[in-house]
Amino acid sequence: MLLVAGISEIVWAYSMKLSADFTKLTPSIITLFFMVLSFGVLAYTMRTLSLGTAYTIWTDIGAMT
Repeated sequence: MLLVAGISEIVWAYSMKLSADFTKLTPSIITLFFMVLSFGVLAYTMRTLSLGTAYTIWTDIGAMT
């Protein structure tokens, strides 16, 4: 599940770049969807993992790109 959250982080960061400061509709919607998904799945994984472990793995997945 944490891998899904990390990949979602990559997608929303990339689509935010494509949205040109939220002036383009489709990339803006994609950004918001994957942002909510990423944070939601991260919150879900913190039910079983500690905050430090989950956050570190989540940010490391995003930093690999």
